[in-house]
Amino acid sequence: MTRELRVAVVGFGWMGQAHARAYARLAHHYPDAPRRPRLVAVADTADDDRLVRARAAYGCARTYADWRELLEREDVDAVSVTGPNDIHAEVGTAVAQAGKHLWIEKPAGRTSAETRAIAAAVDAAGVQSAVGFNYRNAPAVARAKALVEEGRLGAVTHVDVRFVSDYAAHPQGALTWRFQEAPAGSGVLGDLVSHASDLARFVVGDIAELVADDARFIAQRPPAVGAASHFARGGAGPLVDVENEDYVGALLRFAGGARGTLSSSRASVGEQCTYGIEVHGTQGALAWDFRRMGELRVCLDQDFQDASYATWFVRPGDGELGAFQPGGGIAMGYDDLKVIEAERFVRSVAEGKPYGATIHDAVVAADTVDAMRTSVAERRWVTL
Repeated sequence: MTRELRVAVVGFGWMGQAHARAYARLAHHYPDAPRRPRLVAVADTADDDRLVRARAAYGCARTYADWRELLEREDVDAVSVTGPNDIHAEVGTAVAQAGKHLWIEKPAGRTSAETRAIAAAVDAAGVQSAVGFNYRNAPAVARAKALVEEGRLGAVTHVDVRFVSDYAAHPQGALTWRFQEAPAGSGVLGDLVSHASDLARFVVGDIAELVADDARFIAQRPPAVGAASHFARGGAGPLVDVENEDYVGALLRFAGGARGTLSSSRASVGEQCTYGIEVHGTQGALAWDFRRMGELRVCLDQDFQDASYATWFVRPGDGELGAFQPGGGIAMGYDDLKVIEAERFVRSVAEGKPYGATIHDAVVAADTVDAMRTSVAERRWVTL
């Protein structure tokens, strides 16, 4: 008989609700999952409306304004931590110390030191962990990784990773916590570059060295009104200084010898979730764009000159597509990637060994972000 896994969520904004939906949908897509999650508690200090929604729309019986009360419950086996960056280290560490398994969003900590503290707590408690690097879960990315590992591209020569968006492009966009150093820790570095560096590492391999530059395009913003999202417009009142970066560009050297570029912006007019990777090798190439998640552009098994790309539509057998769709070309969505993440987390808990991205992958991403900050400050190459 499938055992129940009693789960809780700390922080019930958009991402917290995405986690709750992923838990609820797990049995739909993975009927043989070894544990069946049930949402038993939610904590959120920012907005009472979120707690009302947790009860009314998600069937959560108990809600709390203080996450510490949630952790005192003996009927919670695992906790998702999805609040603002400044609570991640404290809550994530406390979750592990309470003996509960941890699914935490990126960046797990605002710095490498905070992320390592969470990892140390997870290791000391012997609990399982998962981190929200959802883009690596796309079936096309799984196929891309397999093609690289199988040597179908030859030796990888250069890699380009772009995570570019417009959510902060409007000059009247609200100054939420994401634009302030203390709660966010960084700007686009923690928000998007952590994803981009993890995607590059997942598909190609470890980054060994880098040099980076950054920029702040909008220096001041109007204050936020209430618990506004980072897509919201600001309210009346004096403009407030933006404290972190809108843009980062970096040159990369991979441990395997490949060179790369990484660019990321939250303030690029005309771009919405332009997240992707291109990989070139001595014998072929591939490219993936999140906006066309079920497609992988491939250039394989041709001559070295005048070779062309073809589009591979993912099909059952590529990553986890078969758990969601019966044939190639039928689209998946963002929330589906979180269901895959939930399945791997639940399987980790059931089997006592890690599947998918863990807190230790978050440490590598945090080290990469810190290295970029060091490179910007000291204007030099940094070795990871």
